[in-house]
Amino acid sequence: MGLYRERGIVLRTIKLGEADRIVTLVTEGHGKLRAVAKGVRRTKSRFGARVEPLSHVALLCYEGRSLDTITQADALEHFRAVREDLGRLSRGLCLLEVVDSVVQEGDDDPRLYQMLLGALRALSAGEVPLLVPAFFWKLLAQQGFRPSLDACATCGAAGAEALEAFDPGEGGVLCRSCRRGTRITPDAVALLRRILGGDLVGVLAEGASPAGAELEHLATRAIEHHLERRLRAPGLLDPVLSLRREGATAPARGRGS
Repeated sequence: MGLYRERGIVLRTIKLGEADRIVTLVTEGHGKLRAVAKGVRRTKSRFGARVEPLSHVALLCYEGRSLDTITQADALEHFRAVREDLGRLSRGLCLLEVVDSVVQEGDDDPRLYQMLLGALRALSAGEVPLLVPAFFWKLLAQQGFRPSLDACATCGAAGAEALEAFDPGEGGVLCRSCRRGTRITPDAVALLRRILGGDLVGVLAEGASPAGAELEHLATRAIEHHLERRLRAPGLLDPVLSLRREGATAPARGRGS
C-alpha cells in the first residue's frame, strides 16, 4: 500500500456517512476508479468543490484494501462554459452517465480518459452537433460493440442500396429482406462509417444535418439497448430547459399588466 498520483475526470459522487463522499472517476492510469474523499461535505473542506462531476482533477491517493482514499485534489479544468449553459450541461452529463454505465471498474485503457477529456474540451469550446452521438458510437466500438455497416448483420447481403434498417439487437444494418428496427438512410450509414473509420475530426467540424439527427437517434437507441435501460441525464434538465425556452419567448409585460 502507498501513495500515488493520478489525473481523472469526476463522473459522479455519492454520500458516505456524515461528511465523506465516494467519488467515481475515469483516470489516466487506473481506468475507472472509485475512491473516498474524506470530509468533503464539511463547509471547511479544502477540496470538496474540486471533486464534483465534470471536474478534471489532479489527485494524490492512498491505496486501500477495498477503496482508495483521495488525500489531495487540485483542479485542472472546471469546464465552466459547459456548466453555465443548460444545453451543453445536459450533453456533458450524458457523456458522464454513459462512461460510468458502460465502462467497468478497473478497465485501465487510457483511451477512455483521453476520449472523455477531448469530448468535454470540444463541448466547452462551442456547439458541436454530432459530438455526443459520435462519442456514443466510438465508446461502443471501443468496448467491443462495433456495428456491422458493410453488409446485412443477419444474412450478409451487401450494397448500400440493400441496407435499409438498423437494429442494435442484430448488431448493425439490415437489408430489405431482414429489415427490422429503425429505418436508416444511406447518408446516415456513410456518416457512421466516417465516425468509426477515422474521419471523426471532419465529422465534428460539420454542422447539423438530417443524417446527423438520424444518427443521434440511433446512437441513443444503441446505447440504451446495450445498457438495457433509458438514459437518465437527458431527462434531468428537460423541465428546466422548457421553462427557459418559455421564458425566452414569453411577451414582455409592462408594469400595468
